[in-house]
Amino acid sequence: MIGIVYYGAGNIFSLTAALDRLELNYGMIKKAEDFDKYDRYIIPGVGHAGSAMQKLEDTGLVPSIIALKKPVLGICVGMQLLTIHSEEGDSNLTGIIPLKTRLFSEKLNIKVPHTGWNKVFQSSNNPLFRNIIPGTHFYFVHSYFIEFNSIFTIALAEYGIKFSAVIQKDNFYGVQFHPEKSGVAGEQLLKNFAHLV
Repeated sequence: MIGIVYYGAGNIFSLTAALDRLELNYGMIKKAEDFDKYDRYIIPGVGHAGSAMQKLEDTGLVPSIIALKKPVLGICVGMQLLTIHSEEGDSNLTGIIPLKTRLFSEKLNIKVPHTGWNKVFQSSNNPLFRNIIPGTHFYFVHSYFIEFNSIFTIALAEYGIKFSAVIQKDNFYGVQFHPEKSGVAGEQLLKNFAHLV
């Protein structure tokens, strides 16, 4: 069963609607004791990474999240929260995955935010991408990206620069795109996450 970390910075409706369509059971995590009820977790997030981190800290859940040993999926800003630092608000984050979140540069001659469908290429044979063809399109909405690093990047995308579309360290996964808004491929990824061991 999936526990959604509820801290006031996520688009809960879109995510829960997708989980309902997939008939995946879930509940909300609002206090540390709630983690024991679930066998995997999703950290959603939209908006400003620094503000989201402050809201997460205000819940008192950060130490419990860092200590998790079961599968965790951060979505969009929820993914960025797994990194060390964001240029958005010069914000220190959880530091679970030793990467930095950076702002797309205007020098790249691209529109910011990066909004719409983009191809995602898996750089490893990872169970999160079971039955998903490399180069499949997923839906993105973001102005900040996580730097590419071959150790932690399990899928990449390009938008003026190569960046991490999906990262992993141990049981922690993060996706920059919104699987709940990415059609069949996004639903497959959520199903895959729900069955990770």
